[in-house]
Amino acid sequence: MEEPLSDRDAEGGAANSRFTGCEIAPTAAVYPDAVLGKGCKIGHGAVVYPETVIGENCTLGDGAVVGKQPSLSPRSSTKREQLPPTELGAGTIVSTGAIVFAGTRVGARVIVGDQACIRERVEVGDDVVIGRGVLIENDTTIGALTRIQANAYITNYSTVEDEVFIAPGVQTTNDNFMGRTEKRHSLMKGPTIRRGARIGGAAVLCPAVEIGAEAYVGAGAVVIRDVPARKVVVGNPARILRDVPAEELLES
Repeated sequence: MEEPLSDRDAEGGAANSRFTGCEIAPTAAVYPDAVLGKGCKIGHGAVVYPETVIGENCTLGDGAVVGKQPSLSPRSSTKREQLPPTELGAGTIVSTGAIVFAGTRVGARVIVGDQACIRERVEVGDDVVIGRGVLIENDTTIGALTRIQANAYITNYSTVEDEVFIAPGVQTTNDNFMGRTEKRHSLMKGPTIRRGARIGGAAVLCPAVEIGAEAYVGAGAVVIRDVPARKVVVGNPARILRDVPAEELLES
């Protein structure tokens, strides 16, 4: 593996010639076999791992890390494999201290907030907002135009469709056995959140629940069963309160 571009060659050495048209801070580390589109800006202390593909006009903030292979505990249930390169779509921003792991594809014009983390084998659609401190675990799909606010936790094996809103501090879960019994591995599944659903602040979604299209989960609700489309649910355990008003629907 070749050494990354660093402060030794950032002023025009051979390695830097591969990234013509990009602004790379002297203390950034960009491996020569990474691919940077024109107009990229790479901040101080940022790391771009080998074979990572970054589209045109992307920005990596100070200390951002893109393309990192995961380090797993011997007891981890996550797959162990060499992952394919990370891909970032054009115009995407990975903010200060954020990490995007290998094997993940991020669409165009996505914003990954400060200190957020997107784990391996995640698919993120176009025009997604991922807030500060959000953690998206492995093997998860995030649809286009979705907004995930600060400090939300999206567990592995989750599906979030297009135009979903997830408020700050939302917690999702995927393991009814909480780490005990081998049976859990075959049953592990995160929530499925259908198009246009809205999840209120600090709500908790239990394993494998489905939130219907354009449903509304109130702040602090604990969802232990499926929520029908276009219904408002509140409380612990969450119960149906009423229909979502017609004027709030994406499609009438």
